Amino acid sequence: MKLDRLLGILTLLLQKDHMTAPILAETFEVTRRTIGRDIDTLCRAGIPIVTRQGGGGGISIAEGFKLDKSVLTADELSGLIAALKGLGSVSERSGIERTLDKLHANTGAVVSLREPVVIDLASHYRGHLTEKIELFKRAVREQRVTAFDYYYEKGESHRRIEPYFVIFQWMAWYVFGFCLERRDWRLFKLTRLWNLSLCDETYSPREIPPEKRDFNARFTDDKKLVALFDPSAKYLLIDFYGLNCYTETEDGLRLEIGYTNRDYIVSWLLGFGDKVKVLEPREVADEIRATAEHIRKLYK
Repeated sequence: MKLDRLLGILTLLLQKDHMTAPILAETFEVTRRTIGRDIDTLCRAGIPIVTRQGGGGGISIAEGFKLDKSVLTADELSGLIAALKGLGSVSERSGIERTLDKLHANTGAVVSLREPVVIDLASHYRGHLTEKIELFKRAVREQRVTAFDYYYEKGESHRRIEPYFVIFQWMAWYVFGFCLERRDWRLFKLTRLWNLSLCDETYSPREIPPEKRDFNARFTDDKKLVALFDPSAKYLLIDFYGLNCYTETEDGLRLEIGYTNRDYIVSWLLGFGDKVKVLEPREVADEIRATAEHIRKLYK
């Protein structure tokens, strides 16, 4: 990852008086030309880098800037290490580990890799998940079309997309891209996506409309749910919607929330069994009643 490499180069230059381009290229397993482009990027970012030719020359950071060798405070570095370790839970390990080693070594900040914050972004299907994330990252870098089978509430379909982002949101991983079948921008959940392949076909980047970048806009919460919960479900309500999300009444805990997808809210309510009674909307109450009746017949 370019950002990892830039951060690693900057860290090494802060530690050393100077380094040569061949050594940096060997360290980061890239070409000297790539290192040259990285140095240009750091200069544009405001890092005063000096290059000297000949014996004893090399790449260094201007002396005035090196009076303070700590670009990050201990807390900032600690947070960065925790984030990188979280990313490492779903990424190929070697690159992340190299970056962690460079951050941890000789930075002048007392930071342990044994961070008190543990972030695990993986799931039960970690192996498949890592493969999908790595493939989509490659597809985005190379601007390659990807194809896969997708399973959703209406059945299954074969899709081909131009991928743009891999996203972790709403406690799950998604890929965002332009769907060539639907001719529109779509989010696809990675755990529902199988038989993934990288196509030979390439694409030219499209301009993403601002409204499509707002992923939360898909959840309008324009429908209203009112339900009474048994007090024993208090911790679950707090888990989902936070403290004081309900009102305590003589009949139970009254919850009033907005929701977007009826299938989802019905499934969520059914998870409470007989610990909830829906007051409105009527169609949600009717659907839960019909589902309960169907379940009763299955066990009759």
